[in-house]
Amino acid sequence: MAGVSKGAGASKGPGDENFPVGSWLLAARHRPHVAAFYAFARTADDIADDPDLPAAEKLDRLDRLAAALAEDEGAGVAHRLRRSLAAAGVPAIHAFDVLDAFRQDARQPRYPDWASLMAYCERSAAPIGRFLLDLHREDRALWPASDPLCAALQVLNHLQDLGEDRRRLDRVYLPQDWLAAEGAADGDLDRKESSPALRRVVNRCLDGVNALLLRSRPLAAGLGSRRLAAEAAVIQAIAERLARCLRRGDPLATRVRLGRAGQAAAAATGLCRVVGDRLRGEPGMTARAAGR
Repeated sequence: MAGVSKGAGASKGPGDENFPVGSWLLAARHRPHVAAFYAFARTADDIADDPDLPAAEKLDRLDRLAAALAEDEGAGVAHRLRRSLAAAGVPAIHAFDVLDAFRQDARQPRYPDWASLMAYCERSAAPIGRFLLDLHREDRALWPASDPLCAALQVLNHLQDLGEDRRRLDRVYLPQDWLAAEGAADGDLDRKESSPALRRVVNRCLDGVNALLLRSRPLAAGLGSRRLAAEAAVIQAIAERLARCLRRGDPLATRVRLGRAGQAAAAATGLCRVVGDRLRGEPGMTARAAGR
């Protein structure tokens, strides 16, 4: 659920993200495994988002990271993740899927339509949620609710970083057919504020985000782990609030973000929501959740 943002900025730590990464809501025994996955993904992200590296060099470094993840011995973030996954009993496929997305970032700076952007999110964002579900031994039948939440988080991060991605990497995550249909172009992202045409494209993306968040809303209620359910509910509420902020704000003119007060308010909303679900006895609210 919590994702690694795909912006073009400098390397980030967990505290710099919009959404909780291995937060205190998760059981302490799971946090080191989440941290290992995050460190691996962040390392790969820094490679893919380095404006000074040519595409061929990025691909070579990402391939070497994948090879290290497959090796039994060694040091570094890939080997630490391999050991972590083995200890947790989680397959490495989620990490390899994320690497595929970073390779795509190195090769493909544009997306022809919303469907192709969603296909990208299936590899760049969905594996994060799937990793967390597997880590908590949750039913994979929940993937159709987890995947849309992760995709929504990814698109929200893209919308926040529209200008930065264009300036530093000439990367545009807006569907090209929507740009054309609204009379906008990539060059609109070079301005200091959004044109009316670009604003319409952003709003169409936010419509897509809202549809994704509607599909992910049942996720928290379906989780067996009380702690993971709380994490999912908080992330859902933060995403919904950030989407509303982006509807009102201009991501080219300023960095649209919630701030601590907004995040706290959204977190409270999410926690109240998941408590209410459990009091109503919604699916997944079983006694086995007590220690998970």
